[in-house]
Amino acid sequence: MAENREKTRGRPGRKPAENAAASSVQVLDRSLKLLELVAEADGAVLTDLADRSAMAPSTVHRLLTSLAQHGMVAHDDETGAWTIGVKAFEIGTAYLRFRKLGTVSRPFLKELMEASGETANIAIEEDGDVVFISQAESHAPMRAFFRPGRRGPIHASGIGKAILSTWADSQIEALLGGRSLQHFTDKTRDTLPVLLADMAEIRSRGWSIDDEEHTLGMRCVAAPIFDEYGEAIAGISISGPAVRLPDERVAALGPVVRAAAEELTKAMGGRLNRT
Repeated sequence: MAENREKTRGRPGRKPAENAAASSVQVLDRSLKLLELVAEADGAVLTDLADRSAMAPSTVHRLLTSLAQHGMVAHDDETGAWTIGVKAFEIGTAYLRFRKLGTVSRPFLKELMEASGETANIAIEEDGDVVFISQAESHAPMRAFFRPGRRGPIHASGIGKAILSTWADSQIEALLGGRSLQHFTDKTRDTLPVLLADMAEIRSRGWSIDDEEHTLGMRCVAAPIFDEYGEAIAGISISGPAVRLPDERVAALGPVVRAAAEELTKAMGGRLNRT
């Protein structure tokens, strides 16, 4: 009898780890469904959410409580209604902002590419990396290419350094002080003192230079893009072979890239911040 009972426990043929993974996915699916229902209702009480989701009220309450701990939903003690939380609002706002950035930036990227003959890029900062979201590719046979969604190290990127230059040194130290800065080439700013010295030069110029710091033979000129609070949310750049971007051409293109960043900031409803 004991042997028969043992065989009926759990799902035959599935390991405990597989059962746990399936359970975690189910919890995530249910939580996202509830979040969607809360957003659609613009505020809903527990019983309504249970009816609409076909879940037990106790399950709904447990999932909503977990979502609330992450700021995804909020509960009104007086009305009993559940509404979208601040964190969900921030995520939605970020999506709209970067979706808008990708759309609004297209003519600026095209104009910058045509003016320089080099690939023009837009990237954002995320968790200490840069993430490329759009580009206008050069027509030259030898050119830079960054696939949308590609991540890059912030300390060895023209756009990354342009964004960092708008931060206080203490903020840069807080982000990068506890991590090893990866060495890519002999020109990589892979120690904090060297990187901070570079930041001072970028601030005085108004644009950054990636001088073969990530890839030998490739240079980049970049400038930051600001949001309505005067905070750098992205950067715009041109990238190309070092043979086509000697020092004198970089010096000439720097103000062009900076002007494009300023115009794009204005088009986004942003506020310039050069302090």
